[in-house]
Amino acid sequence: MTTSPLHALDIRLLRYFAVVAEENNMRRAADRLYMSQPPLSRHIRQLEERLGVTLFVRHTKGLTLTADGLRVLEIIRPLLAQQDETYMALSQLAQAEVPSLRIGLTTAFEQGVFASLEAVLAAQVEALHVVRHGSPELVRQVRRGKLDAALVALPLETPALSLTRLNRQEPLIAALPAQWPEAEQERLTLSALNGRPLFWFKRERNPAFFDSTRDIFRRVGYVPACLEEPLEHDVLLARIARGEGLSLFPASFAAIQRQGVVFRAIDETALCVECGLVMLPENAARLAWLLEMAQADSRVTN
Repeated sequence: MTTSPLHALDIRLLRYFAVVAEENNMRRAADRLYMSQPPLSRHIRQLEERLGVTLFVRHTKGLTLTADGLRVLEIIRPLLAQQDETYMALSQLAQAEVPSLRIGLTTAFEQGVFASLEAVLAAQVEALHVVRHGSPELVRQVRRGKLDAALVALPLETPALSLTRLNRQEPLIAALPAQWPEAEQERLTLSALNGRPLFWFKRERNPAFFDSTRDIFRRVGYVPACLEEPLEHDVLLARIARGEGLSLFPASFAAIQRQGVVFRAIDETALCVECGLVMLPENAARLAWLLEMAQADSRVTN
């Protein structure tokens, strides 16, 4: 096994691996984790690369754990059990089974970051309704009472709502066309990308985030040639792969493997996205258990 440091290894990758090991089938594991099969396969390959071992033998009937895979499973079981015990203790704060919950999950983060929390909520809540959308739209739905709460990306305007910042922060990274010379560098500065077209959103979509990033751009001397950003990530990545421009994503999107697109770190550390939980103030007491659970999940998975 590799001797490279693993202190930043995301525990969610270990959880994904354990579920796949239990099912010996990628499709069934993806169903259990409330995610699609392609991202789960990418996460397993990412874990194998980080550990420097092959965890599964792939064959037509499914998957079989290798000797290294069995060893890894034995090592991580105590850690995952402790995580389960933590969630169980937090769920008891509700003192009764929650009949229903309507929660929004921002698409600003790669959706795998919410998989563990979703699984716990699905086990505890009788009727769980999950909405995935951009953060501004989730704020509107919470304010109108269509959602009980939402996990959103910050900075963000949250009028008339209770906002709690969570312990999740991701730096923004650059998604570049693989054919650009800049893609050969491991790290970039924004100013080095001056003159290159940047897919970016209009200010009215998210004024707080737009103004925050614009101030950072000005401070570091970055003057992008902006193109209107497509709303769908798949469309955006396809256009980047064609060489039309670059974009900035939270670091969790680096788990996505798209032919023709490379992700590179950016040296401007102030360029980041945080996560917060929003709800109506009058629901804060009723949903205190959800806040505790979201805070615990962000501490474990960040």
